[in-house]
Amino acid sequence: MIELIPAIDIINGKCVRLSQGDYSTQKIYNENPVEAALQFEAHGIRRLHVVDLDGAASHHVVNYRVLEQIANRTSLVIDFGGGIKTDEDLSIAFDNGAQMVTLGSIAVKNPELFKKWLKQYGNEKIILGADVKRNRISVNGWKEESQQELMPFLNDYTQEGVFKVLCTDISRDGMLQGPSIELYQHILKEFPTMYLIASGGVSCIQDIIDLETAQIPAVVFGKALYEGRITLKELNRFM
Repeated sequence: MIELIPAIDIINGKCVRLSQGDYSTQKIYNENPVEAALQFEAHGIRRLHVVDLDGAASHHVVNYRVLEQIANRTSLVIDFGGGIKTDEDLSIAFDNGAQMVTLGSIAVKNPELFKKWLKQYGNEKIILGADVKRNRISVNGWKEESQQELMPFLNDYTQEGVFKVLCTDISRDGMLQGPSIELYQHILKEFPTMYLIASGGVSCIQDIIDLETAQIPAVVFGKALYEGRITLKELNRFM
């Protein structure tokens, strides 16, 4: 059964969504992210992906209080990303309730620090973020495109022990045009033991069914849920 992971993206303490990572497209869906998290939990959701978009833009964790509030008021298993650049940032994330962290930019910009954290915390707690655009990894809130190509990037880190990968097709993110199933199948063909979390483009319940049929282990989704294209009741079939 595919693991369902709703996303809560935070700007100024509010639950928002962007389109293709463009901050100018932000739309507020809930003034209180805790309310959204409680609603997810009430319908049987167990996992949550929390992204500090302010942190991603400013290169340090910003919205840790929101993380703390969600962790204190729910029993959801939370992975947190956005702005984790230093040991202090990582400690803030874990100290405020994250059970896992998603790290993308640091894996590109400072691979030695990423490897240190991977060894220190283990591959159950460290998720590699692979945000891809035109086959290259993007960093710093998707504002910068690196020279790292997707498959060699994944290969290097799986050899270091990475097990969980959150792969976002930036061209699909927030566009409600369907996920990049062929991309995810290609990744799993190369790395069959990877716990791959698909992200970007989910527009309806059929997209999640198609991902499950393609044997993708997990999916992150947000806008379709907030726009009412997917209802929490529809997700019961996956519980």
